[in-house]
Amino acid sequence: MKFYPLTFNPVFKSTIWGGEKLKGEFNKNSPLSRIGESWEISCVPGSVSVVNNGDLAGMSLTDILEKYGAEILGKKVFASSCAALPLLFKFIDAREDLSVQVHPGDELAKKRHNSFGKTEMWYILSAEKNAKLFSGFKKKVSKAEYPELVESGGILDVLASHEVKAGDAFFIPAGRVHAIGAGIVLAEVQQTSDVTYRIFDYHRKGADGKERQLHTAEALDAINFEVEKNYKTPYKPRVNEAVNIAECKFFTVNLIELAGNVSRDLRRRDSFAVYMCADGEAELYCAGTATKLKKGGTVLIPAAVTHDIILSSENANLLEVYI
Repeated sequence: MKFYPLTFNPVFKSTIWGGEKLKGEFNKNSPLSRIGESWEISCVPGSVSVVNNGDLAGMSLTDILEKYGAEILGKKVFASSCAALPLLFKFIDAREDLSVQVHPGDELAKKRHNSFGKTEMWYILSAEKNAKLFSGFKKKVSKAEYPELVESGGILDVLASHEVKAGDAFFIPAGRVHAIGAGIVLAEVQQTSDVTYRIFDYHRKGADGKERQLHTAEALDAINFEVEKNYKTPYKPRVNEAVNIAECKFFTVNLIELAGNVSRDLRRRDSFAVYMCADGEAELYCAGTATKLKKGGTVLIPAAVTHDIILSSENANLLEVYI
């Protein structure tokens, strides 16, 4: 099998808080309205990605990994990931505020849900004036105080609020309370998990006319109540260089501000690589194949690809992700 850059059909999620920006600004073609999330590459059961290019077109990602797991993921990643893609890649459009929520770590998620935990990172693609998000606590809160704060709605008063702009980055480890605010579009890289504990939801009602379920008690054991000095990821972008914006045992995320040609050699990492186009347009040359990446596009480079990756653009921002 000659491996090549893989592109996929997005899996769209219509949500009560979603908007139309992914269709209008990020080249997503969907008949759905209020698209909150575009799952770009997913191995989550029920939402598995399907390849749309080359010899593997029409095959699901799970079927491909069953046949070529080590070649796609890398030998070490494949051996430790239960033969599934361990990361999930999304674009998110928050027309309205998302719920305040938290995700469990690996140990608790395994015990309760037989799932991976969920550590994630956000890269802000666009933000309306005064748009903000919540990440972490701004003051010390005890486990005893937490249920009362949730019941009264006072939980918002103890969370750290961050006004954001395009290019801001936030690392959200499992256990950190967080919420995306209205008017924000972002790229998200996360562990492959769909386990979310909803803490506060502004008394919002779902399609059935009832307030959406909260997970107050379940969240208690998952929350990290520690207060950090800084929740936003500091970095200095450099043209035509890969600048790190997130680093943990689950993933590495670099930002490449592209103006010309950049060569990337990831072969020694024994990992797949994913490129998400945050802005502009670019071309990716690899294994004798040219792949066009428009704003909102995503491509996966199998670990078995034995060629350098050449990225080319007059003006584009790319997120580069690997393990």
